[in-house]
Amino acid sequence: MEEDGKGRVCVTGGTGYVASWLIMRLLEQGYSVTTTVRSVPVLGKRDLSFLTNLPGASERLKIFTADLSQPETFESAVEGCTGVFHLATPVDFQDKESIEVITERSLNGTLGLLKACLRAKTVNRVVYTGSITALAFSGKDVEEIDESCWSDLEFIRKTKLFGGSYETSKTSTEMAASKFAEENGLSLITIIPTYIIGPFICPNLPSSITNTMAMVFGEKEQYKYLMNTSLVHVDDVARAHIFLLEYPHAKGRYICSSQALTLEEMSEFLSTKYPEFPIPTGECLAEIKGFKMPKISSKKLLDTSFKYKYGLDEMFDQAIQCCKEKGYL
Repeated sequence: MEEDGKGRVCVTGGTGYVASWLIMRLLEQGYSVTTTVRSVPVLGKRDLSFLTNLPGASERLKIFTADLSQPETFESAVEGCTGVFHLATPVDFQDKESIEVITERSLNGTLGLLKACLRAKTVNRVVYTGSITALAFSGKDVEEIDESCWSDLEFIRKTKLFGGSYETSKTSTEMAASKFAEENGLSLITIIPTYIIGPFICPNLPSSITNTMAMVFGEKEQYKYLMNTSLVHVDDVARAHIFLLEYPHAKGRYICSSQALTLEEMSEFLSTKYPEFPIPTGECLAEIKGFKMPKISSKKLLDTSFKYKYGLDEMFDQAIQCCKEKGYL
């Protein structure tokens, strides 16, 4: 693998929505990239052509097999890298495994990766992809969420929130990773996106698009999660990852979110812009009850000089077009 350009970085969880888009952008910008994917013994060899066919991939992309449940498997992928983007995370919205098992896998895998970064002696910075769920569920009545907020694990447990294993694991893992990095002098930056929407190159329909476009797909049971939806374009998320890797003064957590819509505003926007879809309106939405996310501040990221490039039109236009092209709509 060639090492010209901006040097070598690692992206964990390379088959995911954001990770695959990030890999594409890193290759475009001249980075050499190592990425990790899980082995799938039951299904046989995985088709990774959506990664290997990216421009520059044949010269500057190398794929490793690694798994959070076996932290030592990340060693080879991290070796020689100056930066690491940690996006791999266990997701189990069907609750097939217990919260404790999911959280332990996420914690051990992440801490194992950070230890590998220290042993490599070449890693200058780790950018960890957090989740707004690690901030939003404090159980307190707040008007606005910023980087100082943390979800309360006991509140998540008591209220039995949907996706409790994800919310618990992301909160616990970010806390543990931040503590480990501070104690060991490792530069760790956390980027915290809200709902991510836009085009995708991964073969599977990303869950964030399924959720965000619930009205387009007619997934009525999802409407209660859209009472107050904060959104960000996938390319802005990828750009923010690279920006925070390169930004010399980056420190701590950064919320990445550019738009917000209430359920009614989303209905009005979608029904006006996409009349070909049976978007619910008016009275039927008035009966929907759900969690209303407080206002989310992205001021800290914007204060670095980072600028969002995409608005609502591009987010939904590109997501819908991509879903059509891939046969999901």
